[in-house]
Amino acid sequence: MSPRSTRLQWLSLGAAAMLTAAGSAQAADKTILIGMQCDRTGPTQVVGTKLCPGTHDYIDLINAQGGVDGWKIEAQEVDNSYKVPPAIEEYAQAKQQGAVGIMIYGTPQTEALNQRLEQDKIPGTSPGFGIAASADGKYYPYLFPIAANYWSQGAAAVKFAKDQLGGSLKGKKIAYVFYDNPAGHEPLPVIEELAKTEGFQLQTFAVPPPGVYVSSQVLAIAQQYRPDFVIDHTFGKSPALLIKGFKENGYPLNKVVALVWASGEADIQGAGGWDVAQGYNTMQFAGAGEDYPIIKAIQEMYQKKGQSPPAAMQATVYYNRGVEQGALWVAAIRNALKLSHGEKPTPTQVKEGFEMIHDMTLGGLIPPLTITAADHEGGGWVRIFQVKGKA
Repeated sequence: MSPRSTRLQWLSLGAAAMLTAAGSAQAADKTILIGMQCDRTGPTQVVGTKLCPGTHDYIDLINAQGGVDGWKIEAQEVDNSYKVPPAIEEYAQAKQQGAVGIMIYGTPQTEALNQRLEQDKIPGTSPGFGIAASADGKYYPYLFPIAANYWSQGAAAVKFAKDQLGGSLKGKKIAYVFYDNPAGHEPLPVIEELAKTEGFQLQTFAVPPPGVYVSSQVLAIAQQYRPDFVIDHTFGKSPALLIKGFKENGYPLNKVVALVWASGEADIQGAGGWDVAQGYNTMQFAGAGEDYPIIKAIQEMYQKKGQSPPAAMQATVYYNRGVEQGALWVAAIRNALKLSHGEKPTPTQVKEGFEMIHDMTLGGLIPPLTITAADHEGGGWVRIFQVKGKA
């Protein structure tokens, strides 16, 4: 054999070995990637720093139990600071890296990304925010609210006010105070329509971003308009300032119902604590508190590692929503793996996996949730909690 032929033979063997190694690595890499956006540094960090750890903890729990049918789930988080341009860049990066879907953070971000989701056939979730009309999967095939959207929240708030005021709103006055951005405006059409059908007077009070000045709105509501009920749809720092302002101006907090992003422990603590917020009504699409089996399981996971549970877990409202988000993604991937017969699922199969979720409660953490091709919201259920004592 000539030196040249020997060299070619070794090159061929080397190339074969490289291909075999690459094939083995590919076979061993059983990871399913999800793009995950969060706000840890922007105006809604009071939510993101609590919610996002909940998502990671649920996924870590599943991975510690062997993953989903042997597949490890990876939620690759990037901080969008509640800004649209970074969210678009993060989505493009996740897509390039082969993510099967994206956890969106923020209503403006959802509006900016929806068309891209449809073009790329990649599912995205916007739990409890985003485009309310996306509950209709026919018109928004790749966007999933997977929790009560702003239309459902607005309708639930009106129903709650009606129940609290004796079963009729005829001739009553309701104030709607809202963060003046697309999220704040989203429930308005439903509330305005209900004002006509239920016969109540509606007056709106906009809080301009970043939501740190609310004194004029508080005075206008509590001292001038004096409504029978207030619907609070603010977030970031605004809810705490409104709670404190209403308390100082003598407006009863049991006549206030907060939509989901004005309903966390951080908002109450920011207002001055439990004593200040007594009677405040908060709307939730996942339960408040720690008395749920899945939360106990996460706590046990930390104990087995000899670690204390994260401080974020104490902010149960937002943390629990993060757990719900992680759980729904895992459920969708589990269903998608059935469709793919155990192979890595495509984004379209994960989309179909979401539409196979049926009567999911997470042991009572969430109301019964069923997602179909027609209903990407899951029924639109909420619960109302009230601040009493220290909880």
